[in-house]
Amino acid sequence: MLEIGWFSTKLFFKGKMLRDPIYFFQQIGIGFSISLLLLMWLSQTSIPFWGTIAISSFIPGSMMPFLLKDFKIK
Repeated sequence: MLEIGWFSTKLFFKGKMLRDPIYFFQQIGIGFSISLLLLMWLSQTSIPFWGTIAISSFIPGSMMPFLLKDFKIK
């Protein structure tokens, strides 16, 4: 199992794993931006800090399957 992970990591850093790396990083950037904006917005409320972290992690994490539904690897 570690061998499969190591092989995938080597392919990723050689640039041979993703069919469209621009699309992948664009979608990851969208998810990161939503998470950051949500964290900044919730930090202005009276919700405890651990709650803002949990909410701003859960919502973008649940959106990632929809953002990456067209993601293809070689």
